[in-house]
Amino acid sequence: MQEGGVLNIRIKPEVPQHLFVGAMDGPASCTPDDNLYDVWPKFLIMVLLQGRQHFVMDGEHFRIDAGDAANPEPTVFMLNVGRDCKLQFVNESTTPLRKVMISAPLPWVDRLIRSQPTSMPKLRAFFARHLAEFSFAPNRHLIQIAEHILKPPGTMAGELLTLYRNSHAFDIMCQACSVLVEADATEPHQPTALSRRQGEKVRDYILAHVCEDLTLDRIARDVGISTSSIQRHFKEHFGTTVSDFIRQERLETARAALERDGIPISQAAYLAGYRNPSSFTTAFKKAYGVTPKHRRA
Repeated sequence: MQEGGVLNIRIKPEVPQHLFVGAMDGPASCTPDDNLYDVWPKFLIMVLLQGRQHFVMDGEHFRIDAGDAANPEPTVFMLNVGRDCKLQFVNESTTPLRKVMISAPLPWVDRLIRSQPTSMPKLRAFFARHLAEFSFAPNRHLIQIAEHILKPPGTMAGELLTLYRNSHAFDIMCQACSVLVEADATEPHQPTALSRRQGEKVRDYILAHVCEDLTLDRIARDVGISTSSIQRHFKEHFGTTVSDFIRQERLETARAALERDGIPISQAAYLAGYRNPSSFTTAFKKAYGVTPKHRRA
């Protein structure tokens, strides 16, 4: 995406040496096709004020949802593209996008970090991992900065417009990195509002489909959150993994059916997702202290 809203992706990319700032206000997607694009190593910050983005990098799905004009839920999404990779957009939303995209070439970021004798470990860890991501709900000030980039003063043009956008982009980068650093440093066990909201969204989906074939990919696709975000936010909020939560809820469903309806143990094993009744019995006894037959009505 270039300044003014045109996608900044080249089939044979040349790594730029400067900060890039782009804005989109209206289109529902960054590109109308589903082609694979080559992307150079970069640090990306997206301030999505409205709309939905779904894209794939090196096989990893990323879904960002900021709602629509009636119910906007602005989101800041940070991504470290640690090496050359492939990008594909999945155009499945018709909601107009309102967003600001900031990207800095990774060599530029590396020089910045290495120039500091005591740089922050949290930032070093983030930039050390390919496709590391972090999301949070922006405060009012950050949203206003993004709006300034989307709608700059009419008197700004040419070099002045570039300087205007870049100055605001640096402000956003500083605030976003500060949130990333403070996320674990000040509240290591307190999930953010966005984390809670996404964790609860996943939990509600699991409870509604607990007896179905659930995979992380299916959950991610249906709730609109990347698989890595699902695992991180769910563990932060509920203190357990998605797979363990599914296993516990299925056991609880089987236990209730045994006590209420007196179903056969083989059927209860099926409800709990076990093909082998003996494996189900072992898991059941570990969870409840007794075998299934002692809970059967």
